[in-house]
Amino acid sequence: MPSRLPSTRASLPVRVATVAVLLFLHLPLLVILLFAFTTDDTLFRFPPPGLTAQWFAVAWGRPDIWQALFLSLRVAALTTAVALVLGTMAAAAVHRSRFFGRETVSFLVILPIALPGIITGIALRSAISLMNVPFSLWTIVIGHATFCVVVVYNNVLARLRRSSPSLVEASMDLGASSFETFRYIVLPHIATALLAGGMLAFALSFDEIIVTTFTAGQQETLPIWVFNQLTKPRQRPVTNIVALFVIAVTFLPVLLAHRLTAERREVPTRARPGVL
Repeated sequence: MPSRLPSTRASLPVRVATVAVLLFLHLPLLVILLFAFTTDDTLFRFPPPGLTAQWFAVAWGRPDIWQALFLSLRVAALTTAVALVLGTMAAAAVHRSRFFGRETVSFLVILPIALPGIITGIALRSAISLMNVPFSLWTIVIGHATFCVVVVYNNVLARLRRSSPSLVEASMDLGASSFETFRYIVLPHIATALLAGGMLAFALSFDEIIVTTFTAGQQETLPIWVFNQLTKPRQRPVTNIVALFVIAVTFLPVLLAHRLTAERREVPTRARPGVL
C-alpha cells in the first residue's frame, strides 16, 4: 500500500500568522498611498473626506523637491561606483590571498553595516570637523560608502567562494595575464553579483537619512526633505507623494537584486528506463 505524502499546505495558524506579519510590515505603506490622494491637507482622517490627484501636480512644481531628488541621485550613483570598486577589490583580496589577520580584515570591512547609523554619523562628523573638510557632495558619498561597500563585498565574496579556482589557474597556465584572466574569467562569473550589489548599494544610499544628517551640512537630500516636512501639517499630502516615490525607487533595485541572487532550485526528475 503506497505511503501517503505529507501535505505541503500550511496550517491555519501559520497562514494567519503570515498574513498578520505582512500586514504589520506593509499596512503603513498603504496608509501613505491612501493619504497621498486625500483632499484634506490638515488632518489624517479615516475614511478620507475625498480623493484627488491634485497633489501630484503640486509636488511636480516644487523646485525644492527636484533639487533634493537630483542630489540624492548623484550621491547614490557616486556611492554605488565607489562601493563597486572598493568592495570588489576587498573581496578579491580576502578570497585570493592568505595573510595574517585575514579574518580580522574581513570583520572590519563588515563592521560598519552592523554599527548603529548614529554611531557612524558621529564618528564621520568628528573626523570631518577634525580635518577641517567643508561639507559637500563628497562628504555624503564618503559617509554612504562606509556601509554600501559591505553590500558589494558580501555579494562578490559569496560568488567568488562558489567559483572554481581551477578556471583561474588554467587561464594563467595558458599564458593569460592577470588583467586578461580577470576580464574574461573572473568578471563574467561575478557580473550578476556586482549588479545585485550595486543595485542594493544604490537603494541603501538613496534612502539613507541618519548618516546623511551628520555629513550633509546644509544640503538636503530627498529623505532629509521628507523628514523636515513632517513638522508642516499642510504639506502632508505632498510629503506622502514624495515618500511613495522614495519607496518605488528603493523597491525596484531591491527586487531586481533579489531575483539576481536567488538560487535556482533544481527539480529532481525520475529516471526512465533507457534514458541516461
